[in-house]
Amino acid sequence: MIPGSGRNADEQHQGRERVKLDLDIEQFWKDEEHAHDENCFSKSAAQVALGIRMSDECVFAELGEEGHPWGYTDPVRRYDLNCRYNEKARKIVGRALLAENRPLPPEKRPKNSLPGVRQVPEFFGGQYVFDGNTTWLRGTIADEDALAEKLDEVEALLRDPWAFRSAVLPPDWDARKKAVFEETGRRPGMFGWFRGPCTMATSVFGVERMLYLYYDDEELFTRFADVLGDALVAYYDLMREEAGFTAESFPHGFSFADDDSNLFTPEMYHAFGYRVLKKVFAHCCPNPEDNRYQHSDSAMGHLIPQLADFHLTGCNFGPTVTVREIRKYMPHTRIDGQLAPFTFMRNVEEDIIAEIRRDCEQARENDARGLNLTTAGSINNGSLLTSMRVVMAAIQKYGRY
Repeated sequence: MIPGSGRNADEQHQGRERVKLDLDIEQFWKDEEHAHDENCFSKSAAQVALGIRMSDECVFAELGEEGHPWGYTDPVRRYDLNCRYNEKARKIVGRALLAENRPLPPEKRPKNSLPGVRQVPEFFGGQYVFDGNTTWLRGTIADEDALAEKLDEVEALLRDPWAFRSAVLPPDWDARKKAVFEETGRRPGMFGWFRGPCTMATSVFGVERMLYLYYDDEELFTRFADVLGDALVAYYDLMREEAGFTAESFPHGFSFADDDSNLFTPEMYHAFGYRVLKKVFAHCCPNPEDNRYQHSDSAMGHLIPQLADFHLTGCNFGPTVTVREIRKYMPHTRIDGQLAPFTFMRNVEEDIIAEIRRDCEQARENDARGLNLTTAGSINNGSLLTSMRVVMAAIQKYGRY
């Protein structure tokens, strides 16, 4: 048992062999220093890389505090929680893990800030709704006719770059951008992440309607994908310019988070999600070394052969997808996974060890490497530091190259 790791034997899941693992914590972090070299493929790495660094969500269960993991936390309280969490983390895993951002006093806080901009899903009928805890994307398009009309509107905007800019940026954007830069030296951030074409489509048009659309009107289905891809490229170019970069000099890369892609058959995905990714990756990150990332923490293994076409530099797929399965199609992609988030959150040592051993052994097959061991999805409140220590010990035991 790992010291301080939590549950007693009578609380463990039955059928799991109890394994005693020791952890040389100093040696672990020494080996970890180079485990991420060359995108986790370095031949000089001694062990599988550790991708788990916990998250701000985890402070509440760890410290026995009330709070909303996905909601707002006052900055002063957040600073206190993170400092206390890090003090505990140093004792259990040997490192501080969370940011300790001390809030500035009111008189030292920036006086100017950038206004919000219109997001891509809002052009397609999406509305962002705060439910008191977190914000969800909701749809307003009722049927195929309404979708076709919405696509007409977006296409008209895309034909006029100035109209598109005016639709994205608020009227006072230029003045406030100038004021922020003069006060802080900061420019607007790049646009390099999107929730994913399938997830956006099911959010704004509805899951059932979107899936039936493929069979009822495949032309409209693929048109939706083409207009969405064009909108993402236009949005990327606009925000690149606002960030101060040119078409010749900008940080290449783009990432998608497409959980609902698992709902699409391979044929559906090729007609929709694949079309969008192909257009965006070709425009934003065309070079072999550019960052191309896909997160889909769902049972989307049937889509891996298509995603392999994009030569992803990194991926984070659902817990039912194995390292071996990913590596079969993506020999050079860094795998961020594949520990099930709920396994990590339940804090049962034997279950965690079994999954880490499985993933490490598959990563070592044919000396493949490239595993950045983390959860196949979010790290949620309830995941304890003692479980992170178990992961570290299991890597040190089973993840040596």
